[in-house]
Amino acid sequence: MNMNTEKDDVRIDQWLWAARFFKTRSLAQQAVRGGKVMINGDRPKPARTVKVTDCLEITKGDWHYVIEVKDLAHKRLSPPLAQALYEETKDSVEQRMARQEEQRLLRLSHAKPQTRPNKQQRRQLRALTRG
Repeated sequence: MNMNTEKDDVRIDQWLWAARFFKTRSLAQQAVRGGKVMINGDRPKPARTVKVTDCLEITKGDWHYVIEVKDLAHKRLSPPLAQALYEETKDSVEQRMARQEEQRLLRLSHAKPQTRPNKQQRRQLRALTRG
């Protein structure tokens, strides 16, 4: 299922864009230049070629992915085909799921009240903030 025409000749920024990790190639280039992408433990330049079986570490915001390249592509693919380009490690999936659950619980703990404060509650809040 090799999507490219020239074997083993895909730039890392182009592959990240084709695999749908970044919306644009320029965002992928910025991430690579900024040290957010590692290939086999090395910090690459955007023009570095990626090969099948390379191990990539991608940090995107709060999310961290550790993936193994399974196939190459020069052009952006549909999401199901793009997911076939790589395989995420089990540890990476578990850490990401734990992080998602942590964020979900954090959102629940900071839930907004269902109603606005009444006059008495507003006075109490004002007393707390103004002293």
